[in-house]
Amino acid sequence: MCLRRKALLAVSAAAVMVVGLGTNADAGDRAIAPEADVAHHGHVSLASGRLGVSLVTGNHGPSSLANVTVRLSFSVPLVDAQVLPVGCLRGDERLVLCATGPLRAAGSGHRVALDLRTVGTPEEVVVRIGTQWNGGATDRNPDNNEHRVLVPATGDPYMF
Repeated sequence: MCLRRKALLAVSAAAVMVVGLGTNADAGDRAIAPEADVAHHGHVSLASGRLGVSLVTGNHGPSSLANVTVRLSFSVPLVDAQVLPVGCLRGDERLVLCATGPLRAAGSGHRVALDLRTVGTPEEVVVRIGTQWNGGATDRNPDNNEHRVLVPATGDPYMF
């Protein structure tokens, strides 16, 4: 076998190893981060101190993700005793975190619905929605997963 053919075979085998293992051949212990485009979309409503949040977290790819954590922060404190869906927990008096589970690239999203009570009956609430954790993936389009919504106490849904 000629030297050129051996070199091509060696490079091809190395490329298969890099793609298969998801690491860079000269990166040592450093892994190459997958690329994924996480997106959060939905709506928020407020009426009589009840805050409704409905959101879908999706992944436009190109890589699938094992899990994503969405962060929901509120400009007003929430009542301590809240019933949260499975996969969600309180971070503090103004923060809720929800895990999505696996998200396939370009697959259907994970839906979260929250029915929260605020302390008192505010006339408006600012809700910030964002990605807390995405498994270390690179997201070149963060504009579709970081939102700030002003929600007046009208009961109407405000989209993000």
